[in-house]
Amino acid sequence: MMERHFDQELGTLRTTLTKMADLVDDQLSRSYHALFNADLDAAMWVIERDRQVDDFDTRIEQDCQRLFALGQPVAVDLRLLIAVLKINTQLERIGDIAVNIAERVDPLMNHVGFLKGTKVPEMAEIARIMVGDSIAAFMSNDAPLAQRVLLSDDVVDSMNRAIFNACVDQMRRRDDIVEAAAHILILSRHIERLADHATNIAEGVIFLVDAKLVQHQSGWSETSF
Repeated sequence: MMERHFDQELGTLRTTLTKMADLVDDQLSRSYHALFNADLDAAMWVIERDRQVDDFDTRIEQDCQRLFALGQPVAVDLRLLIAVLKINTQLERIGDIAVNIAERVDPLMNHVGFLKGTKVPEMAEIARIMVGDSIAAFMSNDAPLAQRVLLSDDVVDSMNRAIFNACVDQMRRRDDIVEAAAHILILSRHIERLADHATNIAEGVIFLVDAKLVQHQSGWSETSF
């Protein structure tokens, strides 16, 4: 009876994390829409949802602590709790980045054309796919999909460097876009961090499914757990 109750609690925990992931994914999607369409209402929606994400974060952390204390989990159950704690933290940070992106909408309202002329939209889409795939990998215990997420991180890092160089070059040439370019540099860094958090989620999935600790450094290497 106790074991069945613990399994039910784990199922509820996964469901709660799934709801948090759905909310964060919606935040990110709307922050992109707000940014590339100069939509202040959508930006405000993203910012207002930050408290809900924080509430999920607190609830999941407390539930994990309780299950650690009461359930004394081992093997797969232990890995699940560890993975949930890691993924929970990454989702909360992704939500924060969605808010940071939304906060760039107002200062870039009159420079959407300049923004779209950079590699930011392409970089943003790659990072968005990484986040979605990392979450999907967790939902379906799909380690190969998680591994593919890791491979995309270097692409985003390279694009971030290219955007930095392009913006600096434009700032030297045109005084009228210095402020906008500065915001784009910050934006590019936020998107690069999105990819990092997606990578961290993917690492958590590989740990959960394959019991392997993965450290992403120019590709990926693994050690058995």
